[in-house]
Amino acid sequence: MQIAYFKSAKKLITGNGAVSTLKDELSRLGVKRPAVITDKGVSRSGGLSLITDQLQPNSFLVYDDIPPEPEISVIENCVAELRGKDVDGIIAVGGGSAMDSAKVLAVSMGHNGKISALFGENNVSSRDIPLIAIPTTAGTGSEVTNIAILSDPEDQLKKGIVSEYLLPDVAIVAAEMTVSCPANVTAASGIDALVHALEAYLSVNASAITDALAIKAVTMIYPALPKAFANGKDLEARENMATGSLLAGLAFGNAGVGAVHALAYPLGGRYHLSHGMSNAVMLPHVMKANAEVSRERFVDIASAMKLEIQGHSTEDIVAQVLDAIEKICRDVEIPATLKHFGIPEQDIQTLAVEASKVTRLLRNNPRKLTVDEIEEIYRQAF
Repeated sequence: MQIAYFKSAKKLITGNGAVSTLKDELSRLGVKRPAVITDKGVSRSGGLSLITDQLQPNSFLVYDDIPPEPEISVIENCVAELRGKDVDGIIAVGGGSAMDSAKVLAVSMGHNGKISALFGENNVSSRDIPLIAIPTTAGTGSEVTNIAILSDPEDQLKKGIVSEYLLPDVAIVAAEMTVSCPANVTAASGIDALVHALEAYLSVNASAITDALAIKAVTMIYPALPKAFANGKDLEARENMATGSLLAGLAFGNAGVGAVHALAYPLGGRYHLSHGMSNAVMLPHVMKANAEVSRERFVDIASAMKLEIQGHSTEDIVAQVLDAIEKICRDVEIPATLKHFGIPEQDIQTLAVEASKVTRLLRNNPRKLTVDEIEEIYRQAF
C-alpha cells in the first residue's frame, strides 16, 4: 500500500442540534468579534438566526454579499469591507460559494498580495484568525477540504486554491441548517455530493480510508436525495444527506476528484453554470467513459446503491450503475443536456481545450483522457 495522508477540519461536530455548539467553540478559540460570511438566500431564509442568536449583540458583523460562483473581486471587496473592524474570526454559513469565499477571506486578511497569486497548490503562507464552517447545503463538502474554488473572469475558468491553511478549525454539520434549502439547490448540491463520492472512489489516489468513506457516502446519498428533494422538511433524509455529503467531502478532500469536475470547470467559468449543476450534467457521460477502466469498482458502487448484482455479469452491472445515475438525475429534475442551458455547440471544441488544462484534477482520473476524448464526452452531453 502506498503512503496516504488524511486531511480534515481540526474538529467535526455533527448531528441534529449541532449548531447550538457554536457559542462554546467561539469561546474555546478565543473569538470575540467574528464576521459571519454568507449569502442573501441564507440571510433572507431566517436560518441565520440560529447563528446570530448565539452571539453577543454588537459583537459581530454579517457580510451577506457572497454571490453564486464568486469571482476574485468578491473576496477583494469583502477584505476591504472587514479590514480595520477588529474581526478576529470567520464563521462561514452557506453552500460552497459562501464557504469557499470565507476560507479564502480567512487567509487573505493577512495577505497583502493579489488573491490571484494564491491559485494553485501551496501558495498560501499563513492564516492568522480562526475559521468555523457551517454548511447550509448537503453537497460541497467544503467544510472539511483544503480547497476553495473561485471564478477567474479574465480566463473564463474556475480555479482552485489548495492549502492546508484553508482547513477550518471547526466544521459544524447540522441537518437543521439545511431545511430551508430550496429544492433545486438540494438537487444540484446533492448530485454534487454523489459526484464527490464516486470520483473519490474511482480516483487513482484512493486509499482504504477514502474508499470506506466514499462507499458509505453513496449508501446514504443515493436513497436520501430524492426524499430530501421531494420533502425538504424530511429531517431523516436531510440528516442522511448532511452526513453523506460530509463523508464524501472527507473522501474527495484526500483522494481528489477527476474528470467530472475538470469538465465542469469551463462550464461554470464561461457560462456561469452553477458548480453543482455543471457536475450533474457531466456526471453520466464521464462515468460512462471511466467505466472502461474501472469495471470492478463499478460493482462496488452497484452494491452500495443496492442494485441487483447477484448472477449478473460485470458488463450488465456497469450498465445498471450508469442507468441508476441517469435515473437519480431525472428524479431530482436535473436537465440532461448542455443544450438545455443554451451552450452553443460550436463552443464544444474550445471547452475541451480548456478542460484539458485542468491537470490538477485530470491526473486523479482513472482513465487518462485526450483532448479529442474530452470533446467527445462534451458532445455526448450536448
